[in-house]
Amino acid sequence: MAEQRALELLFSDDTFQLTGVAISRQGRLFTNYPLWPGPHKYSLVEVFANNVVKPYPSEEMNSWKDGDDGKNKWVCVQAVYIDDTDMMWVVDPACPFMEKVYENSHKLVKINLQTNEIEKVYWFEGVTSDKSYINDVRVDTKRRFAYLTNSNEGGILVVDLVSGKIKQVLQNHYSVKSDPGFKFVIDGKEFSKKGEPAKMHSDGIALTPDGLYLYYKPLTDNKLYRIKTQYLRNDILSAEELEKEVEDLGAFITTDGMACDKKGNLYLGDLQQSSIVQLTPDLQAKTIVQDERLIWPDSYSISDDDYLYISCSQIQKQPDYNENENKRTSAYTLYRMKLS
Repeated sequence: MAEQRALELLFSDDTFQLTGVAISRQGRLFTNYPLWPGPHKYSLVEVFANNVVKPYPSEEMNSWKDGDDGKNKWVCVQAVYIDDTDMMWVVDPACPFMEKVYENSHKLVKINLQTNEIEKVYWFEGVTSDKSYINDVRVDTKRRFAYLTNSNEGGILVVDLVSGKIKQVLQNHYSVKSDPGFKFVIDGKEFSKKGEPAKMHSDGIALTPDGLYLYYKPLTDNKLYRIKTQYLRNDILSAEELEKEVEDLGAFITTDGMACDKKGNLYLGDLQQSSIVQLTPDLQAKTIVQDERLIWPDSYSISDDDYLYISCSQIQKQPDYNENENKRTSAYTLYRMKLS
């Protein structure tokens, strides 16, 4: 029996498909819209009351169209994250429709929320191929490293935020690949695209509050993995030595994003059961809310006052996964729920 907690609707959009969510220490709320099939207007917005949004950090940054310089604008924003120092990090895989990176413009962008100005840009040119899709990010502000997932190809990206050096690791390891033997069934049918099972690789990512462990998993199976971040930062280890440090935690649920709270509890969205699951540090799982409105719970952010913010992207309802038929009947949404 699920422990029921109340979901509070914060925002709904009946037109544009959103994926990410981030809440700042000052209570500012943000979401993003990747450039996927379907209508698209802005890539990153700040959300205000009564479903009002404002392009962030500017209208100009959100004005990209094919042929523009993708290095000075958002091309296809996939995720937004705010770290424990209240800095914003924006993941732009710059891969419209998940097909091909546009002119090497895939990037991780740091924005100062006090000034609303871009402070630094980290480029993935030469680190990943043009078939990559950089998906999500977590930042260790103490050690000054960022970790990201590559969901099109499978891999973990490690960014030294001081030197700017970036490497991709584990790309040949099974932990970043969707299990080919897992049949992902949602809404009563296998999740498929163009008649073939849709496989999305390393996607969800979470960092423990002490920064010692990175959790990650492929999207389209139920396996969960973790690794000590000290090994990810180690440039001496061979690929084989690093792979040996991956911990296979076993089968849990199919989730998209993940988030860790201050106590080290991990929150995952069960896509098949429209629910949120809490996983304790000793790997005890408990469903804390099950609600039919949680249609593909996608991304998470946890506020200082202990609310879990949830985006619902309804990916399984999109025409791409339903023989070109749009199955969506309700708006894309952002919710929050009290954790304690």
